[in-house]
Amino acid sequence: MTDPANPGPHPDPHAPAITLPAGACDAHCHVFGPTDRFPYAGRRSFDPPESPLDNLQRLHRILGLDRAVLVQSAVHGHDHSALLDALAAGAGRYRGVALVSPTTPQAQIAAWHRAGVRGARLNFVSHLRPHPGPDEVDAIVRAIAPYGWHIAVHVTGDGIVAYADLVRRLPVPVVIDHMARVDLREGIDSPAVRTLRRLLDTGSVWVKLSAADRIATAPPSLADAAKLAALLAETAPERVVWGTDFPHPNPNFVPDDGDLVDLLTLIAPDPSRRRQLLVDNPATLFDFP
Repeated sequence: MTDPANPGPHPDPHAPAITLPAGACDAHCHVFGPTDRFPYAGRRSFDPPESPLDNLQRLHRILGLDRAVLVQSAVHGHDHSALLDALAAGAGRYRGVALVSPTTPQAQIAAWHRAGVRGARLNFVSHLRPHPGPDEVDAIVRAIAPYGWHIAVHVTGDGIVAYADLVRRLPVPVVIDHMARVDLREGIDSPAVRTLRRLLDTGSVWVKLSAADRIATAPPSLADAAKLAALLAETAPERVVWGTDFPHPNPNFVPDDGDLVDLLTLIAPDPSRRRQLLVDNPATLFDFP
């Protein structure tokens, strides 16, 4: 049964007004199901409608995106079958981010790496519990470090402030998902935004300029989220990537993905910066060929 709070993506997204450069990457998206092949986890905190790989590929054709990073969702738990199936179908055009635990066998991580996984996600948001403790984080980092993977950190509100010291001490690249899902009602110069920018200044932290629809304070307007994304892109243009967050789980509202692409004219107005954001940076971070 579908959760009414998760209605699914926009049914008819428009083609964007801008043309994206060849090799452009959606650096954060998901596949859900189909559940007859890839059942949802029995214990899950949300229940989105199915959105299999075909839906994602159709969207990317409309938007003009050639590459993608598929992030394992908690809705599938630690069963990565849907993710691995999508990576195989991508034939090198897709990369993955897994949910790794301290008990994940090293042979499993090696197999995921061969399949195209290049990161492990740590969830520190209220509806995705339990949060990993320091010992668990250290064990996960030790497991993935030999493969050159990054750690993706998912926080919300003032979580980036609470976990800033953890981020600083990690000995692998760190990617902050969704602009840290800061509370923009506190303004563009809030402690959370200042902390996020200081982390970017360390040289080992990246930020995904994704989920504008989640942090915008007055949807359907996404202007304040775009302003934050532009600020972060200016802070560290070589360490930001962009993504749709399709199919938009747990949305405040359902955005038109064509609108999300058109925001790029505000986030990275210069075409060379746009290419860096969409092509060059993802190739570096996610090890695209």
